[in-house]
Amino acid sequence: NAEYGEIVETKLDEENSFIIDSDHTVTFKDKHIRDVLNEKSSHVLHFINQNNTVFEAIQQMKATNIGALLVQDDNGELVGIITERDYMNKVALAGLKSQSTMVKHIMTKSPRVVQETATVVNCMALMTHYRFRHLIVTDRNSKVIGVVSIGDLVKAIIEQYKETISFLR
Repeated sequence: NAEYGEIVETKLDEENSFIIDSDHTVTFKDKHIRDVLNEKSSHVLHFINQNNTVFEAIQQMKATNIGALLVQDDNGELVGIITERDYMNKVALAGLKSQSTMVKHIMTKSPRVVQETATVVNCMALMTHYRFRHLIVTDRNSKVIGVVSIGDLVKAIIEQYKETISFLR
């Protein structure tokens, strides 16, 4: 006889996304952020120097169809992130000129970062609690490997729910 909660039978789908334990409880494994990064169509990191103008940052975002750029100093070190929201709140609504405002003056300094092993649900909770839309992801050596948006996380959660519904049918 199995102890309560002991896994006596493991049924895994092709993505190893759920288990069934001895009391017939189905537990779905949360996706990790590395899974979300792997599913993204582009794995290119987009950087801008902190001494560039906000206008140049906005041009780069438009050209690459993204909403945030990682900001580096002259030594190539990550010093922040600049987003469309930064532009809207700190330049457009403040009456500043994007052609003469430097990225370093409006960027988010020391942005929050998670490791690739963080779960989608935990990252969404972090982003929702602190009200930001782009999250930098690092490997276990603290090397930046990607950026996920709140939209990427919503998409991942919807896919997870679809898998759950499909399983329950």
